[in-house]
Amino acid sequence: MRIALLEDDAVLRDRILLPGLANFGFAMVGMETAAELRRHMQVSAFDIVVLDVGLPDADGFCVARELRDESPTMGIVMLTGRGETPDRVRGLSQGADAYLAKPIEIDLLAATLHSLARRLRGTPPPPPAKGWHLDENGWCLVAPNGGTVALTKAERRLVERLTLSRGQLVARDALIAALTSNVYDFDPHRLDSLIYRLRRKVVDSCGEAFPLQAVHGEGYVLNGAR
Repeated sequence: MRIALLEDDAVLRDRILLPGLANFGFAMVGMETAAELRRHMQVSAFDIVVLDVGLPDADGFCVARELRDESPTMGIVMLTGRGETPDRVRGLSQGADAYLAKPIEIDLLAATLHSLARRLRGTPPPPPAKGWHLDENGWCLVAPNGGTVALTKAERRLVERLTLSRGQLVARDALIAALTSNVYDFDPHRLDSLIYRLRRKVVDSCGEAFPLQAVHGEGYVLNGAR
């Protein structure tokens, strides 16, 4: 999907949001003004626009309304420092699919984009009967209850390796090899930190624990049938 990021704060745009979202698998086009967005759209349409409310050449609410009128199927996510309820209501009423207040959490923005992308593609929600698995694009972990959590590149590689050997012990060395091409320079403690953060994310996003069992000194086992 083609996604535009319209944010006039260059530091936030180029040093935080673009690289942060790239870590979740998104290839985005960053730009500063509404005029720049228009120039890009004359060449090729976007599927989703992530839009800052405060722009140097336009009002973000008006831009959202114009985009919605021109492209009814486009996904629109508004980012703003105004988190008050009236502003949220205004943003959603102007056509935004989601309205997120700054400072934005990259995990939340990535999850919002994944959810919106699934809706735009017409992908039905995963049936609750399924066990833990990756979604069709491999960038979200899906829980048996249908909850999803957006994965970073490292988390995705980790989960892919674990699901290949579901129910079996995966040695620490094998997991490290899935995360890096240079296993000798990789700090083994990074693996434990990555798994700790992933478990926290899963509980926070899905409401249930990721069934990953640690085998002391050996590795990890992903339990649960698909």
